[in-house]
Amino acid sequence: MGAPVTQQAEPRVVLSARGLGKDFAGFTAVNNVDLDVHHARIHALIGPNGAGKTTVFNLLTKFLQPTRGKITLLGSDITRTRPDKVARMGLVRSFQISAVFPHLTVLENVRVALQRPNNLATQFWLPLSSLNRLDERAEVLIEDLGLTQYRDTRAADLSYGRKRVLEIATTLALDPEVLLLDEPLAGMGQEDVRMVAGIIREVARHRAVLMVEHNLSVVADICHTVTVLQRGEIIAEGDYAHVSSDPRVRTAYMGTEE
Repeated sequence: MGAPVTQQAEPRVVLSARGLGKDFAGFTAVNNVDLDVHHARIHALIGPNGAGKTTVFNLLTKFLQPTRGKITLLGSDITRTRPDKVARMGLVRSFQISAVFPHLTVLENVRVALQRPNNLATQFWLPLSSLNRLDERAEVLIEDLGLTQYRDTRAADLSYGRKRVLEIATTLALDPEVLLLDEPLAGMGQEDVRMVAGIIREVARHRAVLMVEHNLSVVADICHTVTVLQRGEIIAEGDYAHVSSDPRVRTAYMGTEE
């Protein structure tokens, strides 16, 4: 008789929301959202335009305060925590618009990002050479994200896709437990889409990734869990095969169940 099959335990929940809601002057933008994001998994938040995806992102990262509900990060209640403290606790996000310094090189951008976790961000009286100790970690991040050949290239001279990769590198400089990516593939050609999707998959080996994304073929390819929003409420959740076959999801996207 063979050994019993053991089921692999589900990765731990690192970011959680319960009953999350947000009202604006009587309009309910997000209503009763429950969400669990797991370590070493890619979780997509999708839905038609106006579904409330970005509002949920802003609530989770505390750029907006929820009207109701609770948000937990690594077991701690962050519902009323300031966004800067949430980032230091391990929840870091990117934005739809690239947020790198265009006139600095790739290496210099990553070094700037590394100043905060290395307590150099506010010590302006130190000589510039004090940043040299950040080079080793910066070089590792640059290599891990396939940017070595662009090390000394100004960010302004990178392709759009490489700029987004550099932005991911600067967020990883904070060594987050949870990385939130807001439409990381928007506006890219197919070659850049494949490249950045592969990098996101690698990044998620060591941390949770929650992403808002409209490219459903990428969502199907790399995401473990998909949550579908419509009018601020969750209408389906599961793997891509499950949610894409849900009549409510087809209606939300196409206006018909057929």
